[in-house]
Amino acid sequence: MSEPYYITTAISYPNGRPHIGHAYEAIAADAIARFHRMQGRDVRFQTGTDEHGLKMVKTARENGVDVRNLCEEMSSHFKIMCDTLNISYDRFIRTTEPAHHAACQALWTAIADNGDLELGRYEGWYSVRDEAYYDEKELTTAPDGAKFSPQGTPVEWTAEENWRFKLSHYQERLLAHYDAHPEFIQPDSRRNEVINFVKGGLNDLSVSRTSFDWGVKVPGSPDHVMYVWLDALTNYLTGLGYPEKTHDMAAFWPANLHLIGKDVVRFHAVYWPAFLMSAGLPLPRQVYGHGFVLARGGEKMSKSAGNAADPLALAEKYGVDQLRYFLLREVSFGQDGTYSEEAIVARCNAELANSFGNLAQRVLSMIAKNLDGELPELPERGQEESELRAKVQGATLIKLPFQFKRLELSSGLESWMEGVFASNQYVDAQAPWLLRKTDPERMKIVLGNLYICIHDLAIAVLPVIPSMANALLSAMGIPASERRYANQETTSWYERLRQSGFRLAPPTPIFPRLELQLDTVA
Repeated sequence: MSEPYYITTAISYPNGRPHIGHAYEAIAADAIARFHRMQGRDVRFQTGTDEHGLKMVKTARENGVDVRNLCEEMSSHFKIMCDTLNISYDRFIRTTEPAHHAACQALWTAIADNGDLELGRYEGWYSVRDEAYYDEKELTTAPDGAKFSPQGTPVEWTAEENWRFKLSHYQERLLAHYDAHPEFIQPDSRRNEVINFVKGGLNDLSVSRTSFDWGVKVPGSPDHVMYVWLDALTNYLTGLGYPEKTHDMAAFWPANLHLIGKDVVRFHAVYWPAFLMSAGLPLPRQVYGHGFVLARGGEKMSKSAGNAADPLALAEKYGVDQLRYFLLREVSFGQDGTYSEEAIVARCNAELANSFGNLAQRVLSMIAKNLDGELPELPERGQEESELRAKVQGATLIKLPFQFKRLELSSGLESWMEGVFASNQYVDAQAPWLLRKTDPERMKIVLGNLYICIHDLAIAVLPVIPSMANALLSAMGIPASERRYANQETTSWYERLRQSGFRLAPPTPIFPRLELQLDTVA
């Protein structure tokens, strides 16, 4: 049985349409999920929408619509985004599902049975935009007296009866877990932030609200709804069938990776493990807080600033795979990165169209034209071929997989490009278009070896650009069942394909050059 792997994104808050940050997280998670599937693992990939909380109530009120209708409409935009961007999720979960309410109430009951909940009255600062409580010491004060959270969002004084979770009881247990499992919070900069926060002292956490009723009802307290983050985080269990002892719970929990934005690390790395400890459930293996995609000048994108980017508009203009490739190649994973349409065009033209696309097009065209599409036999390789194959396999079988496992996605693609560059250098040095007249047998050796290298490069990059890589592999006659990393280790597939009578048809360009379309910005 293949080793299971459970990856989740943070479920998106649908009080507005998806922006490029939502797309970035979904694309990164999808590339990771596809990578592990191609390694032969049994992967479960979950994403979805977080639809409760005061922010949704206020947004519905401001727009004069029923909050449930708002959730239906807005959640659909996030599902459309995922489907459009070729996100291979196994479950798109919504927190308004009855099964999710049942899971939240079961988790609440387990926490209550452990003695970690008490009824009281809360007075303090709350950010509606963050759906988060903040201590006075965390706030900044503007000249007019307005107070703001560490995220720069306005806070308001809140006073209401609620249930409180004894988070303070888990300070030492959390620190001990961080110490014993340094991989639990990544990258290290996020880990250090969390450790410093927890060492500063944990206050008990309000986990219910009585000032509105849009949420999961608290068992035994019908006037209370659960704090939206306790509700939202439970989705990772709901999707596996909790509280039932399902096959999926047994196979996939604890999760291997919660992939989230750096702004919600505290909820996932402090509150969530404390809730799970209280309920007697295993903790996820890793919480990874990635950075933001920023505007050209390094500013955070927002509708109010007029610099928000619509990922679906970008995908329509420049291509889904091109957008996927740009975001994972351009941004050093775990850090903030900048975006511009000029950068998308420049990166994709230089690397996908001019480098890899041109390599594939000219090699496959020569085989189709000069060998009538027939794959040549592969005699023993010479020194040049051995050096080329060593470089390509080093890039695709050693470096990229090692870096992708460590979530160094941009570095993995840089390694992949080393294999592309080596192949192009080999083409230029061997000049098979000249060998056609001077040494036809040598030309066959060159083209056959390049065919194998293009195959290996296409498989390696498939998790990032699945549509284009699959189109190339289909044109090359590679069955879908053989598009996996293990297939790069030998050339047996090549010999099977050659002996099957496969003939390569004249190729259609798969990696087009992009043109900048700033005049059609949405």
